[in-house]
Amino acid sequence: MTLSDELLDMHGHVLLPEGTVLTEALLALMPRHGIDVLPIAQTGPDAAELAALERHRRERVDYLFRPPGSDDGGDPGPARASLHRLVHDYRADTAS
Repeated sequence: MTLSDELLDMHGHVLLPEGTVLTEALLALMPRHGIDVLPIAQTGPDAAELAALERHRRERVDYLFRPPGSDDGGDPGPARASLHRLVHDYRADTAS
């Protein structure tokens, strides 16, 4: 966890600067300074995690729309291809 803002004590003195990585030791000191809430920076997945998630979604939809009795993907008909695209787009939108 990382601080998203400076951490001030009740007198306005900076205890920890913005961007400080919070360790167990630092967290244990917070009650001593009367701090109940910390401004935590929101971190999203990195590019590699996003790419892996997208690849997993695409593989799952491809698997769900494989031809009966086949795991090779085959050539989908136009209706199945349209449904495949719609499901993929839906899953991509709902994951955001």
